[in-house]
Amino acid sequence: MTTKTEQDPRICAREFELKPNKNADDLNVAEECTNEDASHQHSSGDLDGHSSNDQLLLAAGIDPDDDHDPSLPCLTLRMWTISIVLTVLVTGLNTLFTLRKPSVTISSAVVQLVAFPIGRAWEKLLPDWTFSIRGTKIRLNPGVFNEKEHILIYIMSNLSYSTRLSADTLTEQEMFFGLKAGVGFQILITLGTILTGFTFAGLARALIVEPKNLVWPGILANTALNRTLHHKEKSERGSTWRISPYAFFMVVFVASFVWYWFPNFIFPAVGYFTFLCWIWPKNAVVNQLFGMSSGLGMVPLTFDWSQVAYIGSPLVVPTWAILNVGASLVFWIYIIAPAMYYSNTWFSAYLPIQSTAVFDDAGKIYNVSKILTHDDKFDPVKYSAYSQVYLPITYALSNFGLQFAAVMALIVWFVLEKHTTLRKAPSAFKSWVKAPCEVTKEGAYRDVPVWWYALTGVTSLFCLVLSCEYWPVQLPWYGVLLALAVSSILFIPLAMVYATANAKVSIDALCRLIAGYAFEGKILANIWFFDIGYITGIKGLAFAQDLKLGIYCDLQPRALFLVQTVGIGVSVLTQVGVLRWALNHISDVCQVDAPDGFSCPYSRTHFNTSLIWGAVGPKIFFSSDSIYRPLLWFFLIGAVLPLPVYLLKRRYPTSLWRYCHIPLFMGGLNYLPPATGTNYGSWVIVGLIFGLLIKKRAFGWWQKYNFVLSAALDSSVAIAGAIIFFTIFYTGANKGFSWWGTSVYQDTCDWKSCPYLSLSKGQRFG
Repeated sequence: MTTKTEQDPRICAREFELKPNKNADDLNVAEECTNEDASHQHSSGDLDGHSSNDQLLLAAGIDPDDDHDPSLPCLTLRMWTISIVLTVLVTGLNTLFTLRKPSVTISSAVVQLVAFPIGRAWEKLLPDWTFSIRGTKIRLNPGVFNEKEHILIYIMSNLSYSTRLSADTLTEQEMFFGLKAGVGFQILITLGTILTGFTFAGLARALIVEPKNLVWPGILANTALNRTLHHKEKSERGSTWRISPYAFFMVVFVASFVWYWFPNFIFPAVGYFTFLCWIWPKNAVVNQLFGMSSGLGMVPLTFDWSQVAYIGSPLVVPTWAILNVGASLVFWIYIIAPAMYYSNTWFSAYLPIQSTAVFDDAGKIYNVSKILTHDDKFDPVKYSAYSQVYLPITYALSNFGLQFAAVMALIVWFVLEKHTTLRKAPSAFKSWVKAPCEVTKEGAYRDVPVWWYALTGVTSLFCLVLSCEYWPVQLPWYGVLLALAVSSILFIPLAMVYATANAKVSIDALCRLIAGYAFEGKILANIWFFDIGYITGIKGLAFAQDLKLGIYCDLQPRALFLVQTVGIGVSVLTQVGVLRWALNHISDVCQVDAPDGFSCPYSRTHFNTSLIWGAVGPKIFFSSDSIYRPLLWFFLIGAVLPLPVYLLKRRYPTSLWRYCHIPLFMGGLNYLPPATGTNYGSWVIVGLIFGLLIKKRAFGWWQKYNFVLSAALDSSVAIAGAIIFFTIFYTGANKGFSWWGTSVYQDTCDWKSCPYLSLSKGQRFG
C-alpha cells in the first residue's frame, strides 16, 4: 500500500461528517443510520480485505482529515461565464440530438474536462481588472482557476441531462398526439418537474446526502478527475507505482481516444464481438443465446468501453452491488428467460428473444394506429379485430415482472433494514426547520434554510397544477398530487440504493400502471403522470448526487443552491427554445424518413409505450384471460422475498447473506432492453476484475489509479464519440466505407432479430 503524500489544503474535499454544530437529533439520525448499516455492511471492502470508507474516499481524491480554505473564491465572473455558456451549449446540443437517430450525447465528463483548459486560459490571458456593480466589486481575473469553480461549472452543466428527459415527453405530445400547447405550457411543465426533483433532494438531504455511510459512488470518478487536473503531482521515485495520476490519466486518455475510432467507426466488429454468431450466422439458437443485438449475450466479450460502461462505469461500483446485479443477470436472463422462451411461454418463441418493440399475432411490430379512432382514442372493436399486444420474453420479464417485484422489494427492504432512518425522519426534519442558520467551524459556510426548498416546492406545485389544469392534457389536479405522492414516497428508498450501489431502481412501470387504472383510456394523462411520478424522482437523484459532490468538494451550501437554481432557469429556457425551433424549422421532423435522421426515436418509443398503457390499459392487458396476468404475481414475490433474507442476515450477521440486496437483485436489470446481456455481463466482469481481484492483490495501484482510470476512459470515449459523430456520421463521410469488419456482425440472425419459431404467410399465433 502506498503511503499518503502531503496534500494541498485546497484539495477538492470536505470533512466527511455531519457539521459539528448539528443539533442532537440530526447527529442521532446520522449515527443510527451508520450503525444500522454496520450490522450488514454493504461495502465491497469486506469482500477484499479493504473495508474502510476513508480508503475509498482517499482513492477518489477526498481526504476527510484535510483542512480547507474557506476563502477560495467560487462565485466568480469566470465561473458564471463558463458555466452558463457551456450549459446553454450542451443543453441545446443534447436537446437537438435527442430528436436524431443515430444520436449523440455530450456527457458531463466532456464538460468537466473541457472546462479545465478554458478556465486556465482565462487565468493566463485576461487582465486582472476590477469593476463595480451597485457597490459590489467584481474581478475579471480572480487568479488561479480553482477546484471549486471547476466543480460548480460541472454541476450546472449537469442540468442539461435533467431537462433532456422532459424534451422527449414534450416532443411526444406535440408531434405524435398533435397537441401544440405552446411555449407557456412547455416552460411551466419542464420547470415544474425539475424543481420538484430539486425540492426532493433538498428536503431529504439530512437522510440521503449527509450521512457518511452514503458514499454516492457515481461521483468518485469526478472528484478523482478534479484532483488529478488541479494537483499535478510528480512521479514518485522509489515507489512501486511511479507514474503520477496526471500522467496516468493523459496516457490512458490518449490511448482510449485513439482506440475508440476502431469500435465506433473503423472496425465496429470489435465492439460487437459476437464471434460465435459470425461462425454460425444463420443458426437462430446460437444467435439468440450469444448475440448482443437481439440476443442474450452469454459470452459477454467486447472491446468497446462504451458497451462495457453502457449502464455506467463498473470501476466506481462496489463489489457487493456488482455481484447482486450479476446474480440477477445469470438467474433471470441466462436461465429463466431461455427456459420460458424455448418452451414458447406467452407465444414468445414467435418473437425475437430480446427487443424494445412490441408485436402483433403475426410476429410483426405492433401497428398502434390500427386500434385508434381518428382522434387518437382507443377503439376496442378495432383492437379485437386486429391483435392483442405481445411482448418479447426479456421485455416482459425486465420491464414488467422484475420492475413490479423491485418496487415492492424496495418498500419492504426499506421498512425492514432502514427502519431507524424511517423512524427518525420526522424528528430530523423538525429539528432542521427549527435550527438557526448553520456556520461551520471555519465560520464561512451558512447552511440553506428549509424555507428556501419549501419555496421551490410550492413553485413547482403551482407550475405543475397550472399547466395540467389550464391546458387540455387530461391530467387533473388530483392526478398531479397522486403522481407527486408516488414519487415522494419512493424517493428516499430509491436514493438509499443509488447512494450506496450507484444503481437506479426503476418505477416506470408502476407509474404507468397506476395511471392506466386511474385514468383509463386517457393517453396524455398517462404521459404526464409518468413524467411527474417518475422523471421528477430521477431528477431528484441527480440533484442529491450534486449535493454530495458539494460536500466532498467543500462548496458553500448557499453558493451551490444559487448555482443550481440559476442553472435550472438557463437549462429550461434553452431546452424549450431549441426544441421549439427544431420542431418548427426542421423539415419533416419526427417522420420515419425525416432528412438527416431527425425521426425522434426516443419520443416514438415513448409514444408506443404510452399507447399500450394509456389506450389498451392495464385492465385489458392484465385481464383475467390475459396471458400476461401472471406477471402481477411479481408484486407478491417482491414483497415476500426481502423478509427471509432479512432474517438470515440477522441470524448470521457475518455470513455472505449480508451482501444480498433484493431490490438490486430484482431491479438491477432495468436498462435491459435496450441494454443486452453483453452490456451487463462485461460490466460485471470488468467490475469484479478491478473491484475484487486487483483491489485485493494490488491495493496500492487500485487506490492510486482506479478512479482516475474510470475518468480517463469515460471522458476520452465521450469526446471521441462526439468528434466521430460530427465529423464522420453527421457529414456523411462514412458513406461508402464498408469492409468485413463493418458488416460481419450485421450479417447474422442476431442483427436481424430472428425468432425461434416461424410462421407461414398469413398464419397467426395466439
